[in-house]
Amino acid sequence: MQKPIGVIDSGVGGLTVARELMRQLPKEKLIYLGDTRRCPYGPRSEEEVRRFTWQMVNHLLEHNIKMLIVACNTATAYTLEELQENLSIPVIGVIQPGARAAIKVSQNKRIGVIGTEGTIDSNAYPHVLKSIDQTIRVNALACPLLVPMVENGLLEGEAAEDIVARTLAPLKAMNHIDTLILGCTHYPLIKNLIQNEMGSHIQVISSGEETAREASLILAYHGSLESGGGHSVHEFYTTGDVDKFRTVANSWFDEPVLVLKLAELEHVKSSAY
Repeated sequence: MQKPIGVIDSGVGGLTVARELMRQLPKEKLIYLGDTRRCPYGPRSEEEVRRFTWQMVNHLLEHNIKMLIVACNTATAYTLEELQENLSIPVIGVIQPGARAAIKVSQNKRIGVIGTEGTIDSNAYPHVLKSIDQTIRVNALACPLLVPMVENGLLEGEAAEDIVARTLAPLKAMNHIDTLILGCTHYPLIKNLIQNEMGSHIQVISSGEETAREASLILAYHGSLESGGGHSVHEFYTTGDVDKFRTVANSWFDEPVLVLKLAELEHVKSSAY
C-alpha cells in the first residue's frame, strides 16, 4: 500500500510547497492539512504554535505517512527540532531550504527576509543564514497583514497592491538588499505583487522548490520513493472554510483538487509524550 507524504501548514500557504512536491515527485501521494480556522500562527505564542502543530502532526500520523513536511515557517521555527527528535519518519522544514537557495543567488550577501511575527521574532532565518555564511547581512521584516490577505483570497487588484506596498515600504527604504526570502509559504501566492513592488533587480526566493528537492533526496536515500504507476489522488484537509480553501487551491493548481473538511483538532493529542 502506498504511504503518503504529509504536509502541514497554518492555512493555504503550504499549497505552494505542495505544488512543487507534486511537480517534482509526481508518483507520490500527498495528504495536506491546513489549519485555516486557527490561522494565522504568526501572532500566537510559541506554546500555542507547538500545541497546534502537534495536533496536526498526530492527526496525519494516523494516515501512516512516510515523511512529514512542515510547510509553515512559524511552525518550523518553533517545532522542527522537537519533531525530528520525536518522530521515527523524516521531517523537513522550509527555513533551511529557503536560506540555502537565497545564499546561492545573492551577489552582495545582503538578504532580506519577510515573514510572520513569530518567524521573524524567532530569528530562525538569520541564525540559519549566518550558520552557513557568517558574512551574510540580514534585514528582517514582520508582515502581519499578508497572511490574512491571502487567506481571504485577496491575491491581486488595487487593494492587494496597496497592502503589499505599505507593508514592504520599510524594507524598500533600506535599499541595499539584492535578495528577498519569502519567509512564509503564503507569500508565493502573491509573489508577483511582491516582485513588482520590490523591483526586478531583487531576487525573490520561495522555499517550495528547494524543499521538494530535499524531500526527493531524503526519500531516495531511505529507499522510500514511490515507483508504482498510476495517478495519485491527493487529499487536502482544512479546519476552516472549505469553499475559500478550494478557491485558492484551484487558482494555484492546474486541476481541481479534493478538499475535505476536518473536524476540530482540539481533541487530538497535542504532544509527543
